[in-house]
Amino acid sequence: MKQPLAFRIRPNHLDDIIGQDHLVKDDGVLRKCIESSQLFSMIFFGPPGTGKTSVAIAMAKQLKLPFRMFNAVTGNKKELDQIFAEAKLTDGLVLIMDEVHRLNRDKQDHLLPHIEDGLITLIGATTANPYFAINAAIRSRCHIFEFYPLSETQCKGALYRALNHPQGFEHTYKLDDDAADAIVKACNGDIRYALNVLEISATSVSDHHITLSVVKQYVRIVSSHTEDSGDGYYDLLSGFQKSIRGSDVDGAIYYLARLIQANDIDSIERRLLVTAYEDIGLANPAVVARTIAACDTARRVGFPEARIPLSVAVIDLCLSPKSKSGIHAIDTALTLIDQENHQIPKYLRLTPVDLSDEERYPYDRPDVWPKLAYLPERIKDEQFYTPGSSGPYEAILSKNLDELRKKKRSHNIRALKKER
Repeated sequence: MKQPLAFRIRPNHLDDIIGQDHLVKDDGVLRKCIESSQLFSMIFFGPPGTGKTSVAIAMAKQLKLPFRMFNAVTGNKKELDQIFAEAKLTDGLVLIMDEVHRLNRDKQDHLLPHIEDGLITLIGATTANPYFAINAAIRSRCHIFEFYPLSETQCKGALYRALNHPQGFEHTYKLDDDAADAIVKACNGDIRYALNVLEISATSVSDHHITLSVVKQYVRIVSSHTEDSGDGYYDLLSGFQKSIRGSDVDGAIYYLARLIQANDIDSIERRLLVTAYEDIGLANPAVVARTIAACDTARRVGFPEARIPLSVAVIDLCLSPKSKSGIHAIDTALTLIDQENHQIPKYLRLTPVDLSDEERYPYDRPDVWPKLAYLPERIKDEQFYTPGSSGPYEAILSKNLDELRKKKRSHNIRALKKER
């Protein structure tokens, strides 16, 4: 079986990598790893066809380190065991893992000790943002590097490299400039997509001359894995979320359509749920609930029908009043905790010791509960939540909060118990 063009011409050296200059050129961290003959466990993330696996293989080959490939979706524990056994014989091994974000808990538990003791150097490749999609146990043991979509110039360079490469077309085909431009515009920074179009175009011509008319047959569907500007698929997701936050219903629907074209229901659902809670929140809790229901419905029916509940949810969120009071409250608390920490009052602890009955939490005195101080003594007057004013529901919460904050809370539980 003949291997695909993209596989045959995969680089064996960082000097042959096209793109990712921030990582592989003179001052790039991966270049420094090669120069110092040190390789660390890493996760490469970014859109498809940006060279994640190619860079991993090139690094292993350049350092003359044994490596094995593993797919987190299709690979099993038996394969991992074989890799571990080989690693023990070779005093370590590089494991290049595709779809690392799909590694299930069982395989993670099997793999983690060997990453920990250095027997396995993991280089994981993923199109998913590792800060959301990869388990913290794996993430904490790896350095994370982002790969960017290639520019049009870089993609065109990759096409001509394939035409001249000994394992490619070896100068036997001519590619017209306008045909190359059409491939480059369609691929949106995805080299693999561009090379696949080039390969099928070459297969379809008998005179070894690839023209625009030939290429047009195979680029009718533009690759939608990356953003047109070349800044990445995550910019597309960011544009989607920010359009909803900015109440631009037309912009949000446009970006939703782009994500639907990419068939990426996971990212759509995650962004809608985050946006619902972060940007709308208490201004309109009902729309948050409706968004959850819409996402669940979309999952149940699948594409193409999933576009209907998703578009309804996007319009609903765009035109809803907004409040960021929820995220501001928790972020304010997290900022304080980063700076200082305090002991929980003894009467709030699960199993307090050395407390008399008069000093213990009053489970039988609901009248005392709203008068009791729950924050540690030194920060008892801190206020993390500031109500928004964008919707009637949060206005009710604000009124209730005002009444509650008029009451002076106390740590003197003994005195509070004496009140009636």
